[in-house]
Amino acid sequence: MQPDRPLVAAIPVRNEAERIGPCLRALARQHATHLTHVVLLLNNCTDTTLSTVRTLSGSLPFALHVVERTYPPPIAHAGTARRAAMTCAAELAGPEGIVLTTDADAVAAPDWLAHTLAAFAKGADAVCGRALIDPVEATRLPACLHADDRAETAYATMLDRIHDLADPDPHDPWPRHVEHSGASIAVRVGLYHKAGGIPAVPLGEDRGFLAALRRVDAAIRHAPDVWVSVSGRIAGRARGGMADTMARRMIRQDEMLDESLEPAMTSLHRAQARAALRPLWGRPVRHGLWRARAENLARQLMLPSAILIEISAEPFFGLAWDRLEAASPLLRRRPVRRAGLAAEHQQAARIVLRLLQAQTPVLPALDG
Repeated sequence: MQPDRPLVAAIPVRNEAERIGPCLRALARQHATHLTHVVLLLNNCTDTTLSTVRTLSGSLPFALHVVERTYPPPIAHAGTARRAAMTCAAELAGPEGIVLTTDADAVAAPDWLAHTLAAFAKGADAVCGRALIDPVEATRLPACLHADDRAETAYATMLDRIHDLADPDPHDPWPRHVEHSGASIAVRVGLYHKAGGIPAVPLGEDRGFLAALRRVDAAIRHAPDVWVSVSGRIAGRARGGMADTMARRMIRQDEMLDESLEPAMTSLHRAQARAALRPLWGRPVRHGLWRARAENLARQLMLPSAILIEISAEPFFGLAWDRLEAASPLLRRRPVRRAGLAAEHQQAARIVLRLLQAQTPVLPALDG
């Protein structure tokens, strides 16, 4: 099916002669629709990636744009390359187009593009997919890595369920996932520019971009049916990336969990505070009830009410929330020790149960 708007994928590439072929062929085999262009940003490549790409280019159903860059070592990282690739892709897509990004070692599911577009059709401005380790390569990793990942993912999902129940997002209903991987992100071009593009940082450019999208109130969908398969290698291209993390954890577990995870009660307070800010944001201070609610929230968050009133006037709710999180001592992020994960998971489960019970309607008693 011919897409009704330009769909351009952006891929940063560093010495991927062996994996770029499967990546491009998977993008060529998409069901129901197809990409219009693919941008490959060859970042300081020294292998045969370029010749491999040239051999494939004539057999692909989309236009292939290859950009070669040689960056100085301090900036020759994934953030620089992905930003350049996505900026080029956005120019090709135009203001009404959609830009997608993935990794050179990723193999997109055959319905990756179709499910991504389905999420856009339901009102999303950006769609995050999952990055799953290739099942064959996963068997080569030690069981301890799989166990750690399952435990952290389960806890992250439980915290996300707290947020879903305490502060629902109509654009990202349950079920959803908790990943923000550069291996599968899609965004409307207008929102890409509005958020300032991918940040050119050495690590975490994908998380940074999602944070920027939230600050400008983009509707973000974490679609559980959108996924790609990625390599399970432990000698990666990005220092400090997923491969480095796996290699480190093969030797010794990290003492602390991922920085995105926090104690369950803190997560609940965060979700409740965000829900309480929503009816205050963007409304003029006209009546005593509004001011009373603002003063009550400020007191709970240990802030002067004047600060909260100022924050409520920000042009975007996401920006207001960002400022409130940074200002409140109650919302200061605290890490979780791996040794305390089981207890925190149990606490999160109790919170979810209470929130679900609070939402259950009470049926009237039947006459005997």
